[in-house]
This record gives sequence, C-alpha cells and structure tokens, in this order.
Amino acid sequence: MHYKELAPFPEGFLWGASTSAYQAEGAWNEDGKSPSIIDNYQHPKEYADFKVASDHYHRYKEDIRLFAEMGLKAYRFSIAWTRIIPDGTGEVNQAGIAHYQDVIRECRNYQIEPIVTMYHFDLPYCLEEKGGWNNRETIDAFVAYARVLFTSFGSQVKYWLTINEQNTMILHPGAIGLPENGVLPSKKELYQQNHHMMLAQAKTMKLCHELCPDSQIGPALNLTAMYAESCKPEDAIAAHNWEVLRCWNFADVPVFGRYHSLAWRYLEDREIAPEVYAGDSDILAGAKPDFIAMNYYSTATIAASQGNPSDVSPRAGDQQIMLGETGVYRAAENPFVSKTKYGWVIDPAGFRYTLRKVYERYHLPILITENGIGAPDVLENGAVHDDYRIDFIRQHLHAMRLAITDGVEMLGYCPWAALDVVSTHQGYEKRYGFIYIDRDEFELKEMSRIKKDSFFWYQNVIKENGASL
Repeated sequence: MHYKELAPFPEGFLWGASTSAYQAEGAWNEDGKSPSIIDNYQHPKEYADFKVASDHYHRYKEDIRLFAEMGLKAYRFSIAWTRIIPDGTGEVNQAGIAHYQDVIRECRNYQIEPIVTMYHFDLPYCLEEKGGWNNRETIDAFVAYARVLFTSFGSQVKYWLTINEQNTMILHPGAIGLPENGVLPSKKELYQQNHHMMLAQAKTMKLCHELCPDSQIGPALNLTAMYAESCKPEDAIAAHNWEVLRCWNFADVPVFGRYHSLAWRYLEDREIAPEVYAGDSDILAGAKPDFIAMNYYSTATIAASQGNPSDVSPRAGDQQIMLGETGVYRAAENPFVSKTKYGWVIDPAGFRYTLRKVYERYHLPILITENGIGAPDVLENGAVHDDYRIDFIRQHLHAMRLAITDGVEMLGYCPWAALDVVSTHQGYEKRYGFIYIDRDEFELKEMSRIKKDSFFWYQNVIKENGASL
C-alpha cells in the first residue's frame, strides 16, 4: 500500500540498542558469579570465548556514557542469573545486585530507559546438572529469581523481557552451543523444556504485575514471516506450518494462555507433546503480557515437504541450525532478496510484513529488541566505515515507518548491538555494534572503544526522531 504521507515515529519512541550479559560482560567468574551453561558448552576453538568478551562488566560506565553521546533513549541488556543467585536457588549474591543497581543507575543518570532481559540463554550450570529446564523445579527457581529482580530493581525498571528467543532454544538448540558431551536434547525433551519455560514465564508475568504495577513485561521472541516458494497450494500450507510451529505457537501461549491448535496436533502426532499436569492450564491463563518484544533479522521461504531426508538442510552453511523437517516443510531460496556475507537474507519489506502480522494477531505494542547485520568490520586509520550497516538499518527503519503508517503500534527499536559483542559461533569475526571494540579473537589489546560511522548516523536519526527515514 502506498500512502500520500508517512506517519512520524511516535513521540517518546524508544530509540535504543541491545546487548546480552554473556556476550558483552566478561568477568565470567568474578564477584561471586557461578558458571552458566554457556560457560561450560563446547566452543569453537578458532573463535573467542566469553570469559572477557567486551569487558562491559568493568567498563559499563564508559560504555553507557558513549550510549548517551549517541543519543540512546533506551538500553536493552540482560541480567545474568548466575550473578544474582550463583547456586540457582537460595542465597542472593549482593555483589551481583550492586553491580546491576549501578548499571541501572548509570542509565538513569543519562535519561536512558533500562530494558532488562531476565534470561538470555545462560541458565546456571548447577541447575543444568539437576536436569535444567527438563526439571519442573527450575520453574520455581526462575520465579524465585524473578522475585529478587522485581524487588531489587522494580522501582527503576519499567520494561522487562522474560526469556530471550525461547523459540530458538527449542527449535535450534545447537545455536547457543553444544553440551560437553556434544549430545543435544531430543525433541520430546525440548518440548518438555518449552512447556516448563512457558509455565515459568506465565508465573513471572503475573508476579511482575503484582509487585511492579507501574512496569510492563513481555516475551522476547525471534519472529519472522514465511513466504511460500510458489503459488502451489502445498507450498502455502508448508509455509503456514512453519510459521505456526516457529512463531505463533511460542507467542500464543503467553498472550492467549493456550497452545496453538495446529502446533498441538503436530506435537501429539509426533509423540513429542509435553507432559501437562493438572493445573498447568490455569497457570498459563491470564499472564497478560503488556507488549511483544521481537527480534527480527530475516524472512524465510518455504516449499512443500518431499517426504524424505532431502527436506533438511543447514542454514547458510551453519551446521548448528538445520532447516526443514520431513513431512512438514522444506527450506527454499528467494530470488527477490539479497544476503549478508554470512548468507542471511536481507529483507526490509519482510520486516514490515512481519510487523503487520504480529500486530494483527496480538493487538499489542511491539518493541524491537534485536535487528542488525553481522559483518567483519575493519579498523582503518582509527575509523570503521560500515556503510553496509547504515544501509541495512536505514532500510529497516524505513520499513518500520511504513508499518507505523499501516497502523502498527511501535514502542521502540533496539538493534543488535550497542557495541561489538562475541558472536556465539563466530567470535569477533562477526561484528554487529555501533561501537568497535579494538580486540581480536585472542589478543585483547587495549579494548578501546571506537565510534563507527554508523554511530554518528544513528545519532542523527535519533536527534531528528527518524524524520528523514
């Protein structure tokens, strides 16, 4: 649809940027922090690990000052459960509380809205040894952890995100790393984990509304529209299959309090449906998220299953994420989109399309909590000329403005990432930030913070509230 005039970005729009604790903080074993599953997962030896990362734990004041200079109105970061309750349950680590109080206070000093992710892939390893999310006791452990966060920081945090990309953890568990034994959970186990996460999330949302009535809370999911490869009806059905299984089933549960009917039939047919206790439906009902937090990088194109193993293929050569499922869907190519250096589809129009679908389905405001392009940025003569990042974000922000004009209610935009962080599988070879961290995979150097060209471009976008997009 073409318009005579585009709607402006809303007044008070949260122009921000994002990081996660394990990819930015470092200090992996300092001040009482215990190991997380990330710390103990197998890690590609040719890339940096997470022990030092971007040293944000020690340099957060410098970093937040730079965020303020860039003009950020919001900073989305995650709190490490392992810093707050090192044993997963029980005694609270006051050093961890003090650290995040300082981070939040520093944000507030610059009028930056802290947006806090409660769980970004990094389950305490001591809980993993007791069964992790397979164990229903982890539900209560998470809710107890949430209570500590709400009572410690609730008066200073308006926006909470429960669990980052739960759908990625369940559908592509290898994406966040491989256990020490190299064996990933079965699908049956994964959907049991998913059910327990859903219960923990629902309880946490209700607790937030009880303890922090002035705060808002929502799920943070990786959502994307699916295209059918052709007008062939079977392709359309396959695309719908995958959109339901990958997206709507993970958002329907917190919003509507029930599983998507097609997804549940799939789980039953494959004999991978989770065990549901009496009372679980009551727990899931009435969570009432205040918004949808959405991570968007690219769309996918889907063809009908051929009913054999050829349906399954790696995503962009990444053996950790396999696309396609026999009898459900098959990944296909889209000749109308471009790709990044790492094979990820670039699709700004698909961003608008996804926003429209999400808002039409849930009628909740949308907060973008990740969007961006990974690239092997090069430091030359003290500068990083990342025109490709500027172009990527400009196109996606223009698409968002079109979506706003379409009637989609947007809260804010927090792209990935505020500064360079350790990419889960490609270390510092694959950078996303507005701020360059001067370190290599294994040589830490001075870890100087260097503003990329995109820093200054985004600074101007924020200053004019996106008027020229």
